[in-house]
Amino acid sequence: MLWNQQLNTVELGWDFYAPVILFVILCALAIPVWAAIGSAAIVMLIMSGALPLSLVGESLFDGIDHFALTAIPLFILTGDVLVRTGLSRKFLDVAEALTCWTKGGFGSATVLVCGMFAAISGSDAAGAAAVGRMTIGRLVESGYPRPYACALVAAGACTGILIPPSIAYIIIGLVLGISASTLFLAALIPGICILVSILITNIVVNRIYKYEGGEPMTFAEWASNLGTTLKSGWYAFLVPGIIFYGIFSGRLTPTEAGATAVIVTIIMGFFLKTLKLSDFPAMLLGSAKVVGVILPIIAFSLPLAQALAIMGVPQGFVAAVTSISEDPYILILLMIFILIAAGCVMETTPNIVILAPILKPLADNIGMNEIQFCIMMITSLGVGFITPPLGLNLFVVSGITGESILKIAWQAIPFVFFMLLVVLIIAYVPALSTTLLPEIYQ
Repeated sequence: MLWNQQLNTVELGWDFYAPVILFVILCALAIPVWAAIGSAAIVMLIMSGALPLSLVGESLFDGIDHFALTAIPLFILTGDVLVRTGLSRKFLDVAEALTCWTKGGFGSATVLVCGMFAAISGSDAAGAAAVGRMTIGRLVESGYPRPYACALVAAGACTGILIPPSIAYIIIGLVLGISASTLFLAALIPGICILVSILITNIVVNRIYKYEGGEPMTFAEWASNLGTTLKSGWYAFLVPGIIFYGIFSGRLTPTEAGATAVIVTIIMGFFLKTLKLSDFPAMLLGSAKVVGVILPIIAFSLPLAQALAIMGVPQGFVAAVTSISEDPYILILLMIFILIAAGCVMETTPNIVILAPILKPLADNIGMNEIQFCIMMITSLGVGFITPPLGLNLFVVSGITGESILKIAWQAIPFVFFMLLVVLIIAYVPALSTTLLPEIYQ
């Protein structure tokens, strides 16, 4: 790889292309992503000499030796405990009580419970699996076609990385050196906007095709039903309440909020007699498996990102892209396209660790606020999770239902369209991401 001073560009060589080709081949062969990234990183380091191989081991451990990352297993464990204790069903009951006043109520309730679960687990795939098992059968009984019911859950589960607290914002904050608490606060309005866009899409589609029948309740019936439901399940909302209040008031860090949520959820499980000591081994093992997928990806991605930075790839990318067009609006569209495409084919963590350092200089070059860039990036990746035909969430719901991935993908198109509109607003209206932040970030 050579730096051309006259043209102010980076000339890429086989020390870049060979590792990239190796990574693509390994992914195509279904090799675990962390192994593919690690292999590509080592080959790149050997060929380029960007970093001594003797420093790779130290770099791997330094990459995951951060206090902020402790929040990831805690939020994952909280979501697992919620499912095992049955508290997640309380969220569904309340969501259904809130939306039963209108036609399409249970579809809207499904979207709301996805948002509620996302606000605790911080994981879209976990949300798709947990909520899908609870709701898809009932959605079909309510009159929804099974492929559409799957698409609805897949879209709602996208809020897992969009509504804070989110694992994705913890990781991008670590990579770019931004406070996770700041990103959580900035993501609140955009995350709610995405949730509302999914709700509106379902309401519009339901009105057109009349999937969900039945007469809506009167206001008195709705108020009575909601009051009864809240009375029997209000305690479930102590968990998200603790997380939100602790983080947004500044009294708790994300890690402390996650630890508190785990303890409170376990105590509630014992109190309700829905959790036993014998449940702990399986519960901890399940959460450990999820964490065991995320942390190796982070560990191996950071040396790769360091090598790319030393080789000047981010600067070369900026120079190459701006040589095509210097119009900020076109460059933002290009970034969104890259992120959605990446979200279609790869999980959030490697996308963030690899693409954030490459795209951030381009965002800086066009004057985009770094907080706005982070929100745009995570939201665009979220849209990629249900973008046909390769969206991750589409495969998750297909796996738990056995429904054809192509049928689900076709039904997901309206959700992609409305979510994309929100992404464009986030990208072009900085205030949507910075309104709740102190003036220093605006």
